Amino acid sequence: MDIQPLLEKSVREHSHLCPRQILGVRIGVAGMNALGFDEPPAKKQLLVISETDGCFVDGVIAATDCTVGHRTLRVEDYGKVAATFVDAKTGRAVRVAPRLDVRQQACVHAPSEPRHYFAQMQAYQVMPDEEMLVIQEVALSVPVEQIISRPGVRVNCDVCGEEIMNEREIMRDGLTICKSCAGHGYYRTVLAASTKIKLTNVPASLW
Repeated sequence: MDIQPLLEKSVREHSHLCPRQILGVRIGVAGMNALGFDEPPAKKQLLVISETDGCFVDGVIAATDCTVGHRTLRVEDYGKVAATFVDAKTGRAVRVAPRLDVRQQACVHAPSEPRHYFAQMQAYQVMPDEEMLVIQEVALSVPVEQIISRPGVRVNCDVCGEEIMNEREIMRDGLTICKSCAGHGYYRTVLAASTKIKLTNVPASLW
């Protein structure tokens, strides 16, 4: 497959080309192919879970047309250049990652380029998949139906009152609670003692 149009597409969105973008494009194409797709399928059939953000994801988006806005792309930030591709109809999933020696192999494929960065830029565009990538079948720890959820499902948190979409609430002590109020949030609210709100019928451990 000629990946140049995909690289050009990524450059238009990202403003420059780098090795991780190329890896994103290559991994995106390989992930789709492993599921039997020659091109991005229609009707949100493909779900991509990226294990990092940044340049890599822009390459994946260029190859798959999956985006956060369409709820076909998720980021689980493990700090790894890797992604899992899921057929939302069948639940089949494959994880694609660079081989551990991919940087060393890039230098072999671009022997005339002594600068590692530019050797990777050249080599990642032409290296065979089997020398570049590890593709393995995986099983999701959460069913794909639960990840995608159902449209139009909304509830309110019994602690903070904010709306929760996509069945992301947690049930605890008979209450409907958002992840932040349940202690699983990425932030914590800093309030002066005098302004702290105590809600009735809410266990003390939650405020």
